[in-house]
Amino acid sequence: MTRRVAIWRSAMLLGSETFVRAQGDALTGWSPTYVGATRIDSALSRPDDVIAFPDGPAGRREFLGLRLSGTSPRLRAVLARIRPELVHAHFGGDGWLVSHSARRLGIPLIVTCHGHDVTRQPQSSGLHGLRYRRNLRAVFDRAALVLAVSEVIRDRAEACGADPAKIRVHYTGVAVPPAVPIVPKRWDVAFVGRFVAKKGVDDLLTALSRLDSPRPRAVLIGDGPLLADMRALAERLRVDATFVGSQPPESVQRHLAESRMLAAPSKTAPDGDTEGLPTTILEAAALGLPVIATRHSGIPEAVLDGRTGLLTPEADPAGLAASAARLLGDAELRHRMGTQAREHVTAHFDLQTQTRRLESLYNEATATTPARR
Repeated sequence: MTRRVAIWRSAMLLGSETFVRAQGDALTGWSPTYVGATRIDSALSRPDDVIAFPDGPAGRREFLGLRLSGTSPRLRAVLARIRPELVHAHFGGDGWLVSHSARRLGIPLIVTCHGHDVTRQPQSSGLHGLRYRRNLRAVFDRAALVLAVSEVIRDRAEACGADPAKIRVHYTGVAVPPAVPIVPKRWDVAFVGRFVAKKGVDDLLTALSRLDSPRPRAVLIGDGPLLADMRALAERLRVDATFVGSQPPESVQRHLAESRMLAAPSKTAPDGDTEGLPTTILEAAALGLPVIATRHSGIPEAVLDGRTGLLTPEADPAGLAASAARLLGDAELRHRMGTQAREHVTAHFDLQTQTRRLESLYNEATATTPARR
């Protein structure tokens, strides 16, 4: 008989957060119930997601009360009805929202820190920053375990007040297909991610503009606040770039398989926002693609420079262009690095293996903090 875990994300569920759904769906010893405060209309939303606050004025008013106070009788009632043995919250701020209700019900809590929750947000100024830092320390204190998606994020969580004895580095993992799809290559370079400053799309487009004979064909997958600006930049720089918007996971996989490499030019944003470890790097490597990326946050844990891809400093379009040119000009090197990338992901980031490790962490959390009924 499987045990029940409530997987909490206040916005259930953004289309870019495939890692939340993939990890939960891969559980075998535990049965996931997805719980959110509000429903997001995306390809990842499901009819059976449990939504605590109904759409409408009353629901919005109660959700505002939760965000202001960290307590909610409605959320507590929802969790009591589900009766999970464990709550697993993604992102520190979301963890704080559910931590009081879980504690009142005696349900152990695990919180996964992904990036901006322990990098950009704690650096907020004024009362907002003070309040966020206080709330983050509170959820770290209430959690049975704090998971970090990379060693860098582990260090940031500890700097924000998490007890080192509670922190575990846990890679989310990706599904590794049994074989690399053999399909014609339509694209030279693929990018997958939100169009926000930390993703470095401007650096990628600048790098591509420096390459010609012939000009590389790039496909950029995703949406976000900077999408229109990046379209305009690509046109101004005369980059052969196709923007396809946000796509469902199966379409992303197809575009990656049709590409010669993935670009992940991440950098620290002006507001301090950073990556944790971009899942798209792992997804591309699982398909046998080499990666050109930056030495940013947890990326060097996934991309071994010179073996599974090529790394350059952050915000260095010239270096990125040199990496792309080197791979585009050497098919044998692309194949060798792609093969080694797939081997690295299989050994260290396979979804099934990582999820078994996650279930061990679930067992650890419930053994050290038994739920009260």
